[in-house]
Amino acid sequence: MSFSGLVVRSFALAGLLAGAGTKAAPWELQATEADIKQITDGVLTLMSFTVLPDITTSSLSLDNASADDPGLVQATFGGGFTVSPEFPLYLEGTLGWSRFDPEFVATDGAQQRRIPFKWNSLSATGGVGWDFPIDELGELRLRPIFNFTLGHVTTDAKVLQTLVNANLGTSFDIVRDRRMNAYGLGGALMLDYERYREDYEIDVELRYTNIQLRSFGSTSADLKGHSEANTAGLWARWRAPTGLTMLQRPFRYVLETSHTQYFGQQRGALGFDYLTSVGVGIEIDSSAYLDIVSRTRLLFRYIFGNNVDGTSIGLAVSF
Repeated sequence: MSFSGLVVRSFALAGLLAGAGTKAAPWELQATEADIKQITDGVLTLMSFTVLPDITTSSLSLDNASADDPGLVQATFGGGFTVSPEFPLYLEGTLGWSRFDPEFVATDGAQQRRIPFKWNSLSATGGVGWDFPIDELGELRLRPIFNFTLGHVTTDAKVLQTLVNANLGTSFDIVRDRRMNAYGLGGALMLDYERYREDYEIDVELRYTNIQLRSFGSTSADLKGHSEANTAGLWARWRAPTGLTMLQRPFRYVLETSHTQYFGQQRGALGFDYLTSVGVGIEIDSSAYLDIVSRTRLLFRYIFGNNVDGTSIGLAVSF
């Protein structure tokens, strides 16, 4: 994806280095307690974009070399399902990964040198809900969901150690490894509409989610933070037969759109307040041959928002 005006530069602060202001070195990497707090909250905010089953951020790569901004790569994998109409327990899960590359600034008071520094984030989110039918056919359902998240963040400390000494001409052991464990508790409220007919299928979901993230456990002493995943989204999909047959089943075309609004600390954290996607693709029904995988979808999506736009290709399966 390409963009302009990325705001995550505010996280690129030199607060994770021990020995800041060391007199033996002419170059100093300095940070205040407020800087460290901003970094910690910022890292959790980045994690918040990977804890939800959101199509718009399921695969995201941000880079803006012309503005000398840091880069971000993230990917998520997940989904959800209702056990059965007779037992409408809803379960969902999401695995997320991100790699954030800010730049620390080392200065001797007159000159500045930029040093790359990488965060690696892993998160797992689960959700348990229950479907409450609203109409007589059970096509429209209200679904409250309880969500819980566990995450881990660490830094490329050893790599940074080498880069610091190479850039500054020192041989000091000035870098301490930093790691953060995080948990999240919250929930979502979803309005789900499913209308399946022989000549078309419609899925629409309207969802609001709020998950509060906090550091805990063996987190480094100076990395205590808080953030949140706070979003509202609309997702819709239309599927219909093309008139062709493949694997003894109708070969379908797929149209899809989604829109996500970000609130709280997520709003503007990556330079945008919302993301919208429109997609087109195909769907193959393999239920005549496979018992586990019933359908496979391939979609091409165009994603855009304020200051950001790009494309993606998605592969999904139905069980």
